[in-house]
Amino acid sequence: MRLSELVDTTREVAATSSRLAKIDALARLLRDAAPDELPVIVGLLLASPRQGRLGVGWRGIAALEITHSTETTLTISDVDRALDELAHASGSGSAARRTGALSALASAATADEWDFLARAMLGELRTGALGGVLLDAIAKASDRAPATVRRAAMLSGDLGETALLALTGSAAELEEVGLQVGRPVLPMLAATAATPTAALELTGEASVEYKLDGARIQVHRHGDEVGVYTRSLADITHRVPEIVDIVRALPAHDLILDGETLALDEDGGPRPFQETMSRFGADVARTIALRPWFFDALHVDGRDLLDEPLSTRLEELDRVAGEWRMPGIVTAIPSAAEDLSREALAAGHEGVLVKAIGSPYSAGRRGKSWVKVKPVLTYDLVVLAAEWGSGRRRGKLSNLHLGALDPDGEFGEAGGFVMVGKTFKGLTDALLDWQTSTFPSYETSRSAHAVLLRPELVVEIAIDGVQRSPRYPGGIALRFARVKGYRPDKTAAEADAIQTLRGLLRE
Repeated sequence: MRLSELVDTTREVAATSSRLAKIDALARLLRDAAPDELPVIVGLLLASPRQGRLGVGWRGIAALEITHSTETTLTISDVDRALDELAHASGSGSAARRTGALSALASAATADEWDFLARAMLGELRTGALGGVLLDAIAKASDRAPATVRRAAMLSGDLGETALLALTGSAAELEEVGLQVGRPVLPMLAATAATPTAALELTGEASVEYKLDGARIQVHRHGDEVGVYTRSLADITHRVPEIVDIVRALPAHDLILDGETLALDEDGGPRPFQETMSRFGADVARTIALRPWFFDALHVDGRDLLDEPLSTRLEELDRVAGEWRMPGIVTAIPSAAEDLSREALAAGHEGVLVKAIGSPYSAGRRGKSWVKVKPVLTYDLVVLAAEWGSGRRRGKLSNLHLGALDPDGEFGEAGGFVMVGKTFKGLTDALLDWQTSTFPSYETSRSAHAVLLRPELVVEIAIDGVQRSPRYPGGIALRFARVKGYRPDKTAAEADAIQTLRGLLRE
């Protein structure tokens, strides 16, 4: 298949707000692709090439001085080979080899094809072809049940390989995709409620557990082999040896556990989230120790537990995790849940998670079986732009333009972001310096007053609520928004949706 066919399809997908029309266009593309092209196409559509990190940045692409081809000759296989070359360039002279490979690819591409490839490599492709739309397109192209395709994708953690299996394998093979120790699965996600009492109204009897301001981890163990993965499924095993040692000592041979990790201070209190995350990006500096807390068991010694009720999973977790178990209680009594929430807050944690005791583990899904409760409403939003500061902030990028995800294009482009407010509150001098030095790497354009950014940086924002506002397309504006901190562990696709924020409106 020629690259131009993929580019034309993405243009068609971006031009319509109809979810069904997007699915139809993508399904046609997938049906026409050769089997070995499917993982490549899916990776490009998601702006997440199958090779992983390519070592390519915005400045490197912008610095190229080339003349594009006037003919559409590049194939999907050509692109895949070029990305392989970029990803595998290492050692002495790697920068020059990477620049050469990038220049060759850019020269062989037309201007439209290069625009597509550059955005796909940089993770800023916005076509409305988010994972959910693409999953449905795979199901339609393969004539498989959407629920089966979704489950296979969630359990394999690889949408490209799921597409290949769905379109080339049998229905039985797709249905047989299951948990595999050593292969991380997408984590179950939580909705939000204002109080533990409100959360219990959604869940009924529940496990009410501490909510830490930590980093999500998933651990896998087979004998002495241990793997530790982030919420985005990145392998950080070699960076967290203390967690590996803890998991290796647990009383089981095969395990998959879900949990969080957090750095503690000398008094046993939680350190700031950024200090925990610093360990994920460090290869040698381990002066800050991490402690895990496990809150779910997905597999224990040959037994898959995904479809078992939470009560059963917690029994197994209690048996194997012991002292590393997340603190919590099982209750249907609001006052007991409120008491545990106050206890968690007094210990310096964020609040509580309330989980329906009969619920299965729904990998990759956000429903109402799990509900997080924090005393202050916090949401993960995307930075769309930043204004230059004034006064003592002159010369610094300060006031943030904040966007919520619009997954189905209800207020604009499907998969795009809807502006919901601005804030400069909560920005420390250190954060102002960081923004000023970092934001130009994400810049798309600028004016005398502001710098517009690629929608990739996720920031956690605390608010007192929302109010109706005709100023923004979503019809709401944030009330008393302030910055809690950036979330480098989250992608823009994991930002909170505009519909979630609109749900805070009081009729």
